[in-house]
Amino acid sequence: MKASAIHIKKSVSRLKFNQLKKIAFTTLTIMAIIALHPAQAQVNTSSTLYKTLKKQDSLLFDVGFNTCSIPAFETLVSDNFEFYHDQAGMMLSKAAFINSVKNNVCGLNYKASRVLEPGSMQVYPLQKNGVLYGAIQTGIHRFYALEPGKPLYFTSRAKFSNVWKLENGEWRLFRSLSYDHQDTEAGSPNLEDVSSVEAWLKQNKVPALALGLIEHGKLQQIKVYGELDKGRPAAYNSIFNVASLTKTVTTMITLRLVNEGKWNLDEPLYKYWTDPDVKTDPRSKLLTTRHILTQQSGFPNWRSELKDKKLAFQFDPGTKYQYAGEGFEYLTRALEARFHKPLNELANEIIFKPLGMTDSHLTWDAGMDESRFAVQHDSNGNPLPIEKNKISNGADQLKTTIADYGKFMISVMNHEGISEDIAKQMLSNNTKTKDGRYIGLGWFIYDRLGNGEYAISHGGDDPGAHSICFLLPKSGQGIIVFTNSENGTKLYIDLIKAYLTEKGQAILDIELK
Repeated sequence: MKASAIHIKKSVSRLKFNQLKKIAFTTLTIMAIIALHPAQAQVNTSSTLYKTLKKQDSLLFDVGFNTCSIPAFETLVSDNFEFYHDQAGMMLSKAAFINSVKNNVCGLNYKASRVLEPGSMQVYPLQKNGVLYGAIQTGIHRFYALEPGKPLYFTSRAKFSNVWKLENGEWRLFRSLSYDHQDTEAGSPNLEDVSSVEAWLKQNKVPALALGLIEHGKLQQIKVYGELDKGRPAAYNSIFNVASLTKTVTTMITLRLVNEGKWNLDEPLYKYWTDPDVKTDPRSKLLTTRHILTQQSGFPNWRSELKDKKLAFQFDPGTKYQYAGEGFEYLTRALEARFHKPLNELANEIIFKPLGMTDSHLTWDAGMDESRFAVQHDSNGNPLPIEKNKISNGADQLKTTIADYGKFMISVMNHEGISEDIAKQMLSNNTKTKDGRYIGLGWFIYDRLGNGEYAISHGGDDPGAHSICFLLPKSGQGIIVFTNSENGTKLYIDLIKAYLTEKGQAILDIELK
């Protein structure tokens, strides 16, 4: 039996007639509810409901199922839970379901791991008289197994539909359907065949994909597929919004300034700038650049996530990890105050012009060629409005090409513009985010890839735009991925495995655990 399958002792043929009627009615009801919620009812990925369901999903599987923490798993399941599986059958009680997990997943000699396929999750609210009482979560999940002495391996992939219900103010999993199971990683293209890749993009509703492949320490290949927008083919010099990859540029601006003795990683930033929202908080006097680059600023990702929409410390700087775009925005304002020029000018002087990055912009300025811009698209393939930002943001909105960002990655690999001591600090395991993954200064570090190899990485996620990059300095390998779709992350696993091979698998082993 596959690691993904939950074994069910009762078969359909042995169920009583009234059970079959109940099952048919329940299944049809769930599917009818889904059908009655068209695409426009899907909540945005930045909404509170979406984030809540994403958290519940993570608690159910990452904390519960994947680690066999039965108490954590059990508390998230409704007492009236029912489960339907297209191959293994069904369970009509919470007790049967929990016992099956205990005996047939956690009782085996391998570790089962369920992974939510990136970009596949959708959420639809359930309301009565305008009052939210539940939500439907749909998506695709992949299952893997880890046996003693073997690498993590794929077992199956399936679609799922979950009904979550608010019970006494708490979200509980009320109904779950797992179906369309496939024993191969369906949809994986032949990456050497353009038509296969184009079909893969169409299947995943990703208009354009741009790849940069680094080998032997040089950008050896640029591959671009699809369309920037309807009827506009993507070209090798297409410009993409790469979202949080902006942080890597802000990081290297800062480290080059440190190298020149013009900036101090450990000097409190209040000497140059303090955000008005935190000026009365004594912790603002403690905040340093090192706290921000190691993602220990104490800030939320964005102040808009907080109830009053004002920036606030959620813990003392330097005490723990929390990813925060606000930290890089804070650093941006301090740099601008110290050097009396906007960040885009600092980027041009310190990074873009020295490296010949002529198609890179932190703002939408006169140099931007809109005809080459990859318009961002939602999960249904609809174009989103172009955000033509006039103010540079140290955390977001870098517009660049694969060729330009490839030059930047090579400069990072070669430690250009920084001393070996600063490079060592940049690549140190400063902040642990999970087993095998850390943050150095501004970069994520993967340190368990075998034979002394490690990877540095960063991702970028904006509505309708997803990007990621990996560098393996010891072998001189790397990959850069840009997409202009909310579904872009669906492509990552296949691309990482195909182009980084066993090292890519080692990275995925860390991410999927």
